[in-house]
Amino acid sequence: MPHCYARTLPKFLRRSLFGDRDRHGSVIDTSDPSWIEYESRFFDLYESTQKGGVGKTINDAGYAVLRDVDLNGMHVAEIGPGSMPHRHFWNGMPAAFTAVDVSQEFLAMTATRVDCPFKAVHLDSRARKLPLPDNSFDVLISFYSLEHLNPLDDHLAEYARVLKPGGLFVGAIPNEGGLAWGVGRYLTSRRWVLKNTTIDYDKIICWEHPNFADSILLGLDSYFERETLSMYPFPILPSLDINLVTKFRYRKPA
Repeated sequence: MPHCYARTLPKFLRRSLFGDRDRHGSVIDTSDPSWIEYESRFFDLYESTQKGGVGKTINDAGYAVLRDVDLNGMHVAEIGPGSMPHRHFWNGMPAAFTAVDVSQEFLAMTATRVDCPFKAVHLDSRARKLPLPDNSFDVLISFYSLEHLNPLDDHLAEYARVLKPGGLFVGAIPNEGGLAWGVGRYLTSRRWVLKNTTIDYDKIICWEHPNFADSILLGLDSYFERETLSMYPFPILPSLDINLVTKFRYRKPA
C-alpha cells in the first residue's frame, strides 16, 4: 500500500503544503468568513486553475481510466460529476445515467452532456445516505471527490450498498498528502487565492481535502476488490509523493 510521507515533514512545511490541520481540523465551519468567501469564489478558482493548462492535463490523466471501461448498456451513476469534463473519454453508451451532486448548477451542466436516459439527484451536503436503492448500478464513477468526503467510511459504505454485486467502482483521486501535489497547489491554487481573495487558505485545504490519498486507498481496499491502480505522471514509480493522480478500478465482491 503506497503511503504519503508528508506527515513526517516539519510542521511549518506541512502547514504550507497541506493546511494547518492541527489547528483547524477537518470539519467545515460554515459560519467562518473564509469558508463563506471560498464558496462564493469557488467557480472562479475552478475556472482559473482546473479548466485549462496544467490543471486540465492533470485532471484528464485521471479521466482517461474510463477508456478501458465498457459502459455500453450499463446502469451508471456518478457521484459529483461537476461539469462532466470526462464525457469524451466514455467507452460506449450507458442504458441510463444517474448524476448525484450537491450543486444544482453542476447537475444542470451534466444534463446537457448526457445522450442517454438521465436522472439528476440533488444531495444535501450534510447527507451521509444516498437516496438510491440497494444493488442498483453496474458502474459507479467518482472523480476527484473522495478526498472531500467526511467521514469517508460512511460514504464508501453507501457506494458499496448501491453497486450491484460484481459492479465496478472506477475513478481517480488527487494524491493529497503527497509532496508533488502539495507543492503544485502551493504554486497554483494557493497563489491564486492569495492574489484574488482574503481567504485563509490553510483552513480551506483542511476542510476541502480532509482525506489523504493513502487513507482513501486503504478505505477502498476495505470495501472493494482492487483490479487496477495506476499513477500519473510516473506510473512505473508508484509513489504518492512523486505522482499527482491515482486512477483506480475496484469491484464489489459478487
